[in-house]
Amino acid sequence: MKSLAPALAVTLLALALSGPALAQDDGGGDGLSLMQEGAELLLRGLMQEMEPALEDLQGFAEQVAPMVDGMTAEMAAAFAALIAKLDSLSHYDMPEILPNGDILIRRRPDAPVYVPPDGAEIDL
Repeated sequence: MKSLAPALAVTLLALALSGPALAQDDGGGDGLSLMQEGAELLLRGLMQEMEPALEDLQGFAEQVAPMVDGMTAEMAAAFAALIAKLDSLSHYDMPEILPNGDILIRRRPDAPVYVPPDGAEIDL
């Protein structure tokens, strides 16, 4: 599929550069129709070559969709729980990933004192 990229780029470039020439054509020659026919044939060939890859991609997307939906629902619930515990994201530094894989989200030194919502206790 990588070998198609240069051919497609050359084709698109040729079509883009032929725009000014097409505007100047007085309609007296057969060159325009031959160029159009050649471009159409090339693009049809490219589309036929791409069709199996696009079908594979669609099949993969259909297989992965249920997993992505489930993961999205889990992440949304976890993110909502995290946001409920934070007073403002501007009071925290960017997350830091430690060598052991733990993630730290440090509160900025200039942030006001944290007051848990609804008088909940802080788990340390």
